Amino acid sequence: MIKIATAECFTHGKIGLELHALAQNYEGNFASKYIENLEDYGDFNYNELSVTCSLFIPTIDAVKDILKVENPPNPDYLIKGIKVYDENGDKKVSKIMAKAVMEITSCDIAIGSTAGIGHGAITIITPTHEITTTTEIYTDLRQNNSEELFQRQVNGIKKAIDIILLFLNEKISEIKRLENVEIMKK
Repeated sequence: MIKIATAECFTHGKIGLELHALAQNYEGNFASKYIENLEDYGDFNYNELSVTCSLFIPTIDAVKDILKVENPPNPDYLIKGIKVYDENGDKKVSKIMAKAVMEITSCDIAIGSTAGIGHGAITIITPTHEITTTTEIYTDLRQNNSEELFQRQVNGIKKAIDIILLFLNEKISEIKRLENVEIMKK
């Protein structure tokens, strides 16, 4: 059994929900909303997945209190406690969040996401790789443009799911071909 845990900000816990629906083989209203052609990825047995938790962590206090990160980077801005970083800050903090949820849950795969000003960032940590990516949608959380924020969220969820499914099907070379992906082998 492969255990997955997420600590998500701009993706609102939806990456974890999607993976849970996949792992449980749900249909209808509980089925995946972002995965279209599962057979295109390979023949991995998704019954071997279990989602330990899917956390929505938008605030700096939640990073400190729930994820137990003692000294996270100071946000560039705070909006009602919500952490707002630039894109480089988002990359750093998504890694910190993924590492923290992995440590807390002892999961096999951890996912962290956060987005403020820029494309946002998603980090996926596995036993063998650390993968960080950004969305293709640039927006600024301070501007409160709901449609742009929604498009960035959807793009981030889809991209994270795509990377996870490719990884589970051992298609690292296909992950490397995606835009704005940094892969570090452990």
